[in-house]
Amino acid sequence: MDNDLRFEPVTGERWGDFETLFGPQGAFYNCWCVALRLPHAVRTKMPAEERKAHMRERITAGPPPGILCYAGRAPVAWVQVGPRHDVPQFNSPRTVSRPLEEGDAHDPSIWAVSCFFLLPALRGKGMSHRLLAGAIDHARRGGARFLEACPIDHVKQSKSVTLCIGSTAIFDAAGFEMVARRKDGRPLMRLELRD
Repeated sequence: MDNDLRFEPVTGERWGDFETLFGPQGAFYNCWCVALRLPHAVRTKMPAEERKAHMRERITAGPPPGILCYAGRAPVAWVQVGPRHDVPQFNSPRTVSRPLEEGDAHDPSIWAVSCFFLLPALRGKGMSHRLLAGAIDHARRGGARFLEACPIDHVKQSKSVTLCIGSTAIFDAAGFEMVARRKDGRPLMRLELRD
């Protein structure tokens, strides 16, 4: 399957593929990838269908908030990647992922890769490295100067749901460097994409 993977920005025309990939549970516990888009107090009061509708509106409005990975014609994974300002909760002053400088949250050239989702059958097989490579390429094509992430150092198993934020190991392997550590096990990491 490795040689047959391709990445496409998620657009309104690809909503059906996004919906198929996320399935009836909306990826992780009906999240629909709104966790970093909406405040916790708002998100937790929303029924799953509202979360789904919110994400559909965001995707339809553009620009693409991430990329879909396909194996042949089938969507098999998703990476949320785009400018930091598109994921407001990633920038909250109370989070470990908050930007180094206040202005970074509004700088269109500073992007974040903030969520991964792949089909359960593909977890634990090294796919995250391929997904991160696709996110880096997408960010570079989008004009990003820096790509940031706030992964997790250790999990009990490589198939853990908490890896939706990615493991530090995959970011290390891709050349990201730690730029801050506000909490044990959760480094803020950065990759410079252009000179």
